[in-house]
Amino acid sequence: MTTVHAEAGPAVDEAHVSRGVVRRPWLFAPLFAPFGISSGYVTVTLAFQLRQGQIPVAIIATIIALSVWPQTVKMLWAPIVDTFGNPKLWYGIGTVTVGLSILLMSVLPKTQAEIPIFTALIVLSSVTSTFVSMSTEIFMANQVPADLRGRASGWSQAGNLGGAGIGGGVGLVLAENLAEAWISGVVIALVCFACWGATLLLPKLEVVKTEGLNYLAGLKEVLVNVWQVARSRLGYLALIIMLLPIGSGGVPWSAIAEEWGAGGNMVAFVNGIAGGIASIVGALVAGFICDRMELKKAYSMFGLLVGLVAVSLILLPRTPTVFVGGVLAYQAMVGMAYTGYAAIVLEAIGKKSAATNWNLMASLSNIPIALMSTIDGHVHDAYGTNAMLFGELAFPAVAIVLFWLFVAATRPRRGQG
Repeated sequence: MTTVHAEAGPAVDEAHVSRGVVRRPWLFAPLFAPFGISSGYVTVTLAFQLRQGQIPVAIIATIIALSVWPQTVKMLWAPIVDTFGNPKLWYGIGTVTVGLSILLMSVLPKTQAEIPIFTALIVLSSVTSTFVSMSTEIFMANQVPADLRGRASGWSQAGNLGGAGIGGGVGLVLAENLAEAWISGVVIALVCFACWGATLLLPKLEVVKTEGLNYLAGLKEVLVNVWQVARSRLGYLALIIMLLPIGSGGVPWSAIAEEWGAGGNMVAFVNGIAGGIASIVGALVAGFICDRMELKKAYSMFGLLVGLVAVSLILLPRTPTVFVGGVLAYQAMVGMAYTGYAAIVLEAIGKKSAATNWNLMASLSNIPIALMSTIDGHVHDAYGTNAMLFGELAFPAVAIVLFWLFVAATRPRRGQG
């Protein structure tokens, strides 16, 4: 059974010609992994090592923030990836640079004198990791058939989350237990290089050449296509739902763990490798659901499941066991929501200017994530933990009701275009 989508997408020409389709959606896990590895290594492994080197927390927090900022403005250079060169070449540049950046960071002494070099490498790794994600998004948009979009989205998010676990959890374990910490960087770099090999299993993708079209004209064409996507019904509904607080995952579990009697090791367990595995499982399960259900309905359901898990912790006893089970279930539901988001974007963006359209929506989707994290904190301090957990269900529930009322009110009438 496959999903039947009644609403037509934007009418756009193909930007690439593929000599085949990808019917092995698991390929998108290794393809996306270096993107997650880049952030995971900086935020977990490097941050821990710098602190061990007596670097002030304020400096560590600042350079971690520098790894995030390129992700908020990446749609500015996405048109370059869309219009210039081959996606497989962009992927190779991104993967190799991420791997080499991590290798260099692992070799450098963790002292104050090297902070400017670390800063440059972190920004370089973050920027070039966007080449990994953008080129993979082009592969997905042009080579994944409609009946596999959900599973491809699930595997892509599994790769993203799994990569973060490799760069963070695995990277730190290796650095702490091997004779030389830099060996960890070598291993992580080799993993990145190995992921490049997954492109060999993809069909050939050729850029469509428009006669007489120069580069600036190509960029203009990208902007025109982005507008075509945004003004289509499928496109603007996707843009709207990206801005809603659905499955944002903003609960600061580490900060409230003591209420369940959970110690530091337990918090590290559920927020580290175990939480990552739960998110991956949720993402893969959601992929199968998305191929069998209308995508915006599936995404709405995943968002409500996130809230229901949070509310269940209000009703259950506050014990360490409940904390572990509840947080892992919460992480799994957030993984499902991430897959729902990716599947909606993949359906809406069309094939042309895929990287630009995808990253525009990705940038928008970060807004409710940031807002819900802030709102959760304020609600907690003003009204307590129970109110914060209840808000995890109340906010998305209200947003979902309003969204579907809007969908109903704007649905084209019979006989209209």
